[in-house]
Amino acid sequence: MRLLCAPAELGRLNEPDTLRVVLYGQAGAAERGSAGAAVRNEVRRAGLSPARRAWDLLSIAMSVMAADAAGLRTQSPDGWTREFEMEIAVGEPALWNGVADLLADALAFLTTDRWSFRFVARGAAPPVPTRIFRPPENAVVLLSGGLDSLSGAIDLAARGDRPVAISKTVRGDGEKQIDFARRIGGGLRHFQLNDNASVPGEDDTTQRARSIIFLAFGVVVASALRPYRAGGDLPLYVCENGFIAVNPPLTGSRIGSLSTRTAHPNFLSLFQDVLDAANIGVSVVTPYEAMTKGEMLRGCADQTLLRQLAGVSTSCGRFQRWNYRHCGRCVPCQVRRAAFLAWGEPDPTDYVFEALGRDDSDHAGFDDVRSVGMALAAVRDGGFDEWLGSALSWPRIGQRDALKDMLRRGLAELGALHAAYGVR
Repeated sequence: MRLLCAPAELGRLNEPDTLRVVLYGQAGAAERGSAGAAVRNEVRRAGLSPARRAWDLLSIAMSVMAADAAGLRTQSPDGWTREFEMEIAVGEPALWNGVADLLADALAFLTTDRWSFRFVARGAAPPVPTRIFRPPENAVVLLSGGLDSLSGAIDLAARGDRPVAISKTVRGDGEKQIDFARRIGGGLRHFQLNDNASVPGEDDTTQRARSIIFLAFGVVVASALRPYRAGGDLPLYVCENGFIAVNPPLTGSRIGSLSTRTAHPNFLSLFQDVLDAANIGVSVVTPYEAMTKGEMLRGCADQTLLRQLAGVSTSCGRFQRWNYRHCGRCVPCQVRRAAFLAWGEPDPTDYVFEALGRDDSDHAGFDDVRSVGMALAAVRDGGFDEWLGSALSWPRIGQRDALKDMLRRGLAELGALHAAYGVR
């Protein structure tokens, strides 16, 4: 699939066999896509003045989001792997063409697709606000509305840090993101952004590339902070528990990106290579990569605040599908429920399917529950190492022994959950 992603001013709006995606504007025709008009306006209204290369990265990330939506996996030869030829307008095409292979490698790992990039001139520059505001904070933290990012942001504030909170506005989570930022540490500066990528026709819903836009939003805001302009190397905190970050394939059928890799250490290392090659002074920091979700909750520095907010956080992979309720049975929901159990606090979450172990027609087809059960059985029968296989074999993964121990503990938390609900 070929895409040309650029501002409307570039022209070339109707090239054959190419999806034209208008960046920072409206599509203008039913056969075109668009992304970023709202982001540009939000950044301008906030008075932020991001670095040009950070803005180029945002252009790239929005283009990837459009491609991820437009490329239907059902139409690929193997039902999953797609091929994308991306032409993207940026401010410094020579620099980004030198980084193209790194980008392709990072995205290939993230989505298990084949990516190629070509960068051309006349990309949009960052908006110039009427009055520039350079926030004094020296770090950013992604605040999704999820339980991990909530706990991590609470920890940062409790130790005296004042990061700027960055959110991608998602339907069902926007209000809680605002509330979390308002209540953590007496109030964190908070920016909510959305790419609003839109493409003609049916959207692919797998969304395996989605973490690149979260990270790009963080980088854009980080580059607008006062310490960045003074030459600082700013941390971008990604607060995700290690079990979900590695997301080891529970069964042999969950190969590749069939298990999501949004915060996988191998991907984040590759993404850091992109930042470094582009000389963007932002470092991705993952403080909880060797901790389970239950350990994050038990170790949170402000237990009172966490108990107040944890129940309204979002973990479910099917949250919108169930009318903004947790399904209770997907892998993220099971990890969440296991974490509450390990934490020792009551779980007030409203689950659609509360009874994981019930065996009747209403609870048939719990594929993710069955997958966790199969993983637990595989460890009992063949041992942990045999079940884990090559999940930690990627070359960019460090501290393998610590991660291996963490995965063992995370699986034990899931085992305790299944035992508590009588899952057989």
